[in-house]
Amino acid sequence: MTFRLPLLAAAFAVFSLAHAEEVSLFNGKDLSAWQEPLGSWSVVSSVALDPANAKGFITSAGEGVMLNTAAGKGIDIMSKEVFGDCQIHVEFCVPKDSNSGVYVQGRYEVQILDSYGKPEVAEHDCGAIYQRWKDGKGYEGHAPKLNASKAPGEWQSFDITYRAPRFDATGKKTENGRFIKVVHNGQIVQENVEVTGPTRGSRFEDEAATGPIRLQGDHGPVAFRNLRVMK
Repeated sequence: MTFRLPLLAAAFAVFSLAHAEEVSLFNGKDLSAWQEPLGSWSVVSSVALDPANAKGFITSAGEGVMLNTAAGKGIDIMSKEVFGDCQIHVEFCVPKDSNSGVYVQGRYEVQILDSYGKPEVAEHDCGAIYQRWKDGKGYEGHAPKLNASKAPGEWQSFDITYRAPRFDATGKKTENGRFIKVVHNGQIVQENVEVTGPTRGSRFEDEAATGPIRLQGDHGPVAFRNLRVMK
């Protein structure tokens, strides 16, 4: 399968990846691209809303979809490979009221949430760059420009173009990380958003030139497929 991000073409005017390499973080068959422990994460062929409980999934055995848990909560997982500047394509599915996220470099969260039908969206809704946290208060969250969410149980997508923070020879940060663009289901929800440090729930307190992709799995059921990174 050829990996393309046509909706991000305009971003190349300000951002490009020299000698770009495509990395698949899910081969459809197993979770070999992810660090242990994996908890209850597994591979199935499909997920669908549970008719008896719209907050959970029913699943079919097979290949093609990675799932944290059909009901309840699992654990977060991180990729074995680390990334700096990158473009990420990920498809995800959540049941009613579920919550997850994609942490770029393991530090900066693009929020996944069942935000379907909300007339207004905030910094905790799907497509948001999640807030930072200090002294019991949140700050620097970035709400999505609009609500692009599909209904629970439907497959959705993010296309994320990200520029990593820069550091000088002494390790001092000279430039913050930046989300050049986040496209949710074909609609632009974030543009040119600077992140001054790790967002709330980050696995790391520091910043670095590279880091893993982290998938949040401890806030409710979530399924992923077609998770690819251009670096």
